[in-house]
Amino acid sequence: MPELVRLIIYGRKDCHLCFDMIAVLHELQTRLCFRIELVDVDSNAELAAQYGERVPVLVVEEEEICHFHLDPIALDAYFAKIR
Repeated sequence: MPELVRLIIYGRKDCHLCFDMIAVLHELQTRLCFRIELVDVDSNAELAAQYGERVPVLVVEEEEICHFHLDPIALDAYFAKIR
C-alpha cells in the first residue's frame, strides 16, 4: 500500500473557500492516496502575516500547489511527479 501524502491546507475558521477546497479534496481521496492536515493561520502570528487574506493555500512538502480554489490539474501534476 502506498504511503499517504500529507496535504496541508492553510486556512481560517468559517472560511467558505476553505470548506469548498476540503470538500473537493475529500472527493479526490477515492483515487489519490493522501491525508489532509488543516492549519488555522490565525493560530500563529507568523502564518497570519505570511498568508494574510490569501487562504486557503494547499501545500505539499513546502511546495504550494494552489490557493483560493483547488487546482486539480496542479494536484494531479504533483502526484504524477512523485509516483
